[in-house]
Amino acid sequence: MHIDALLADLPAPLDIAAAQVREAVDARSVLVVLDDDPTGTQSVANLPVLTRWEHSDLAGAFATGASAVYVLTNTRSLDEDEAALRNREVVAVALAAAAEAGKRVTFVSRGDSTLRGHFPLETDVLAAEIASRGGAAPELTLLVPAFPDAGRITVDSVHYWVTDGEAVPVGETAFAQDATFGFASSNLRDWVAEKTQGRIPADAVAALTLSVIRAGVDATRDFLRAVPTGSVVAVDVVEESDMRVVALALHSLNREVLLRVGPPYVRAHIGQDIAQPVSAADITFAHDRGGLVVVGSHVPLTTAQLTELRAQRPDTVTIELDVRRLIGERRDAYLAEQAATVAAALADGTVIVHTTRELVTGADGDESLAIARQVSGGVVELVSRVLAIAPPRFVIAKGGITSSDVASEALEIRRATVLGPMLPGIVSLWQPQTGPAVGIPYIVFAGNVGVADSLARVVATLADAE
Repeated sequence: MHIDALLADLPAPLDIAAAQVREAVDARSVLVVLDDDPTGTQSVANLPVLTRWEHSDLAGAFATGASAVYVLTNTRSLDEDEAALRNREVVAVALAAAAEAGKRVTFVSRGDSTLRGHFPLETDVLAAEIASRGGAAPELTLLVPAFPDAGRITVDSVHYWVTDGEAVPVGETAFAQDATFGFASSNLRDWVAEKTQGRIPADAVAALTLSVIRAGVDATRDFLRAVPTGSVVAVDVVEESDMRVVALALHSLNREVLLRVGPPYVRAHIGQDIAQPVSAADITFAHDRGGLVVVGSHVPLTTAQLTELRAQRPDTVTIELDVRRLIGERRDAYLAEQAATVAAALADGTVIVHTTRELVTGADGDESLAIARQVSGGVVELVSRVLAIAPPRFVIAKGGITSSDVASEALEIRRATVLGPMLPGIVSLWQPQTGPAVGIPYIVFAGNVGVADSLARVVATLADAE
């Protein structure tokens, strides 16, 4: 369906400024965002992000006075047991650190805007752990996967991927065929029923539609106040103001909530303006070698972006990592050889490293995830070896699992600050605060965002800077 036809009969959006939301935020409140991969930071600016969650990490982040703190759990790359354990650990530490700091925590489970990830596992675990640790048990779980900046919107509870003016129900896209987190439903109410295997039937999911949201903050608050305790609420969003209305309603609702959201909702909830893209003049580079572009994602959009990057920069050295050799017996020797090649090439300019576009999967979701982890581990080891030999000018990591592992393991980033987006509303730039990557701008680039030339544009901003 063309986007104009989809939106034709909707009420007009409200004019809600970010400043209105900022004024409504309780100074004692803080969002603790459990980010299931680091691409959740792409819609915010000037906020702390942690890849570890010891008490000192959370306490230090709360001491900054930030209204939101990102904790990179990377659970989308883990099995259910490991994912559950990480969620429990973060809740325990965050509640203890918040109590000491006098902070009131709202937990955010940041999931994928194309509906992949551990749902309902993560929200179930969070709710149970909050209650068991003496926190206020969430009364509602709001499901807000929309990401308008990247063409993901929700209308009448149906979640769409919009590209080239066409709105495609997300259940009909390649994302729904994910080997680990696949699904069939595009209507969020049906999707909840599907993912909970009927434990939460579709008709028990409350639908907060645009007809309510665009009737105003009071109407939205009244709707949420009337929803039975324990319910999941599917939230419509087409543009930023829709999320700001929901945020204002929640700030005055006086009900404990748990949020399962896509990247931009945090920005709306804390009243951040949509940040302007970072320019080369905003960035400090510690090294004058070429930059390193690492591509691990296999979604079709990433492959198209890689193709366009190579077409625009045909002289850029490109190293292809053979996925089958990364999971083979002579992996170490292969990685040592490739790392030496990359390090030498960085002396002359930017280097692209990508895995072969063949997607190797296992017999089931767990086996496929294990293979993906092994491949990602090979990419991480390569980057780590290159960093030790020849630290690059910048690092771009393309893909969720890839960018998480490169950040926490290869670059050893424990704490960083999200400087802002590299493109409007998408692709975040981190300034590492710890580890060997201090002074190396790190760009987190999701596999499923942007258009064909987006990767090339980001590379140009960094590689062509004076």
